[in-house]
Amino acid sequence: MNKPHILQVGPYPEWDEVPLNAAFTVHRYFNAADKDSFLSRIGPEIRAIATRGELGASRAMIDACPGLELVSVYGVGFDAVDLPACRERGIRVTNTPDVLTNDVADLGVAMMLCLSRGMIGAESWVRDGSWAKKGLYPLKRRVWGRRAGVLGLGRIGYEVAKRLQGFDMDIAYSDVETKPYASEWTFVADPIALAERSDFLFVTLAASAATRHIVGRDVISALGGEGMLVNISRASNIDEEALLDALENGKLGSAALDVFEGEPALNPRFLALDNVLLQPHHASGTVETRKAMGQLVRDNLAAHFAGKPLLTPVV
Repeated sequence: MNKPHILQVGPYPEWDEVPLNAAFTVHRYFNAADKDSFLSRIGPEIRAIATRGELGASRAMIDACPGLELVSVYGVGFDAVDLPACRERGIRVTNTPDVLTNDVADLGVAMMLCLSRGMIGAESWVRDGSWAKKGLYPLKRRVWGRRAGVLGLGRIGYEVAKRLQGFDMDIAYSDVETKPYASEWTFVADPIALAERSDFLFVTLAASAATRHIVGRDVISALGGEGMLVNISRASNIDEEALLDALENGKLGSAALDVFEGEPALNPRFLALDNVLLQPHHASGTVETRKAMGQLVRDNLAAHFAGKPLLTPVV
């Protein structure tokens, strides 16, 4: 029996590539020198797209595949997939939620601890001999007992807040409505008001047109010169120009960031700052989670072509 033809937008680890190749006829978009010509040639054969959250699938890519039935996203974010184009043609979309939730929450809390306690600089202080030559490392700020705000109390935001409880923090959250599973935390409807009452503001929202730059100048200003912004969601949720301005002029204390506009070519202004912790979009970057993500991508593809219900549908 002929294997379904799929378009692979970006590379996966070898442990995903091998079973993907075994189950499907895979066309690697990322290896094509002339991508437009490549799509024009193989597009009519494509029945599914396997992509990554940050790569998505544009309308042009979708239009180049007239027989497209499914877009399977490796990642929880699907904002880079043109959902209106998919809905217009009845194309299904899946992602990989839940399997990465806890690792993303872990990294968000680790970033808070690392930046608040100055751990990167402290390690250099030991390695470069400053400890021996200059004495004790400059004092940093505590985490326990302080005020945390979680902007977006979905799967990841909930797990972040659960972890913050272990530090005896005063926890509040913003979302479209109160959450029945968060009765012990304070609901603050307005993101500006949430930032105003927070020492640490975690951004854990799903990205959409409605949330673009939801963390803008007003929210950043409300967080203030002693506050820390932690983003483990999508870059589009933050107004980067406003963030950079505030970090440079002291209107915001610090930021810990795992995502950036135009990544990996981030704005060079970030590199000149010593009050920001930069991470390479790897919140889900553990062996265990990445294997589970790849399996879920393949399971959704297999379910679709077997005529079974999709495991994690978005559209």
